[in-house]
Amino acid sequence: MSEEKLPKGILENLYPDEDVLYAIKKKFSLEAKPKWLVVTNLRILYIDEKILGRYDLTAIPYEKLELVYVKVGKVSSEFIIKKEDGEEIKLSRMDKEEAKNAIGAIRDALNEIAVEPVTIERKKHLMSEEWIIHKPREVVSRSIRMESRRFTAKTEDPLEKLKKLKELYDMGVITQEEYEEKRKKLLEQI
Repeated sequence: MSEEKLPKGILENLYPDEDVLYAIKKKFSLEAKPKWLVVTNLRILYIDEKILGRYDLTAIPYEKLELVYVKVGKVSSEFIIKKEDGEEIKLSRMDKEEAKNAIGAIRDALNEIAVEPVTIERKKHLMSEEWIIHKPREVVSRSIRMESRRFTAKTEDPLEKLKKLKELYDMGVITQEEYEEKRKKLLEQI
């Protein structure tokens, strides 16, 4: 989907280096504005558009993702995204093909940052099918893979690395423990 078709609430919240991999627009007949599920290379965005340009946006970095569950029935599907803190986003009555494409895009994005390949657990029933992605239990990938994507490690000044590390921490990409550990290492290089 081209970025021109995405709602303003999504476009104004994308990072400069963030690419949209897949977007689903879900409009229910009783609602004035649609809900969106947007899969990017860095996170999952959920936006509930309101009238008069208002919206509610939830952004889940892949590092903070715990589980993605999709139940695909004969006509529609249910999509549940669970964060590490237990908060859930639920979208029901989604198009079943779009739901399958979205979970595939999430799997591919997770594989880009994961140390080990991500797998999807599938359960096929008589009238439905379930797809489940559990975030891999990785401690190392959170800081190493994200840093390798954002930093050119050997050519940057340690002070620049500290600034970028702080940005990662402020965005919620790395935890306080990971931030402190990396910060100490960078301070030793100065």
